[in-house]
Amino acid sequence: MNTTNTSGSRVGRSFPPGVHVPSLTWFLDTPNQEIDWEVQSNHLRFLIESGLHGIVLAGTNGEAVTLSAAEKSKLVRTTRELAIELGRPEMAVILGCGGGSTQQVIAETILAKEAGADFALVLVPSYFHFAMNEDAIISFFQDLADSSPIPVLIYNFPGVCAGLDVNSEMLETLGKHPNIVGVKLTCGGIAKVARVRSRFAPEQFSALAGQSDWMLPALSVGGTGAITGLANIYPRACIDLFNLAASGKLEEAKKAQIELAAVEWGFAKGGINGTKWVVAQYLGYPESSSHTRKPYPKYSDVKKQAWIMEIMRPLGSTEKALKDSSN
Repeated sequence: MNTTNTSGSRVGRSFPPGVHVPSLTWFLDTPNQEIDWEVQSNHLRFLIESGLHGIVLAGTNGEAVTLSAAEKSKLVRTTRELAIELGRPEMAVILGCGGGSTQQVIAETILAKEAGADFALVLVPSYFHFAMNEDAIISFFQDLADSSPIPVLIYNFPGVCAGLDVNSEMLETLGKHPNIVGVKLTCGGIAKVARVRSRFAPEQFSALAGQSDWMLPALSVGGTGAITGLANIYPRACIDLFNLAASGKLEEAKKAQIELAAVEWGFAKGGINGTKWVVAQYLGYPESSSHTRKPYPKYSDVKKQAWIMEIMRPLGSTEKALKDSSN
């Protein structure tokens, strides 16, 4: 089977609008911290059944840098199988593909394709950040997109890439490549969303908020949705905000956005270990499976645990009401 794209053309669909979740990855409390496939499958089932538009695997929230190629492949296969089983075969499955070299990232996109992923989410390689000027970053994404067997979604997150930022001019250049379909903006760059929309139709190249706390502002200037970790615990509340905005119910959308922003702070301040701990508490997963892979420390401070539980509480009744109304 030919698994490479050497024509520089698009090899899949446009990136779907809506709310996408960077799924958490759950590990056993054993010396090797293997993936806890029982909890992982339960969590993926929860996400799929909630109605989310897509699932990102091996993103930042999924502890991508700790995962092996075999684990990434099995995560994709498991997600695809569950989506089919639950009657959502069209659900977008996105894999975080990374590496220190262009060739390594291309290899991960091939792995993603073979496992059943629809899109690759890709950060700027940053180990040699001192050498990664604008031309080098542009060339990286263009070379990757030329060879990737699935469409590429740029992941702009300077905070984990030594400050490297894909700016608006670079996005304008990269958005012209037929196999680069959009950008996730975890930089919080609302102006970038507007600039992307001024240059491209969303079907060609789209911009998504990287958190839920500015989803409505992003949608108001041409964004197409969000990839938000908050959807790991409150997926329906995130979807509701998107739907309210899409249907023009602006006042209701503003109220929903304010409520989401207040709760999102728990994930932002709590970190990945705090996020996993509180999600496990709310969804009834074993606390022993909620720890991040070492050396990322456990979320064990009792005061911090009490704080994050209280911060996350306000949306609980809203999420339950949305779930009940959909049944």
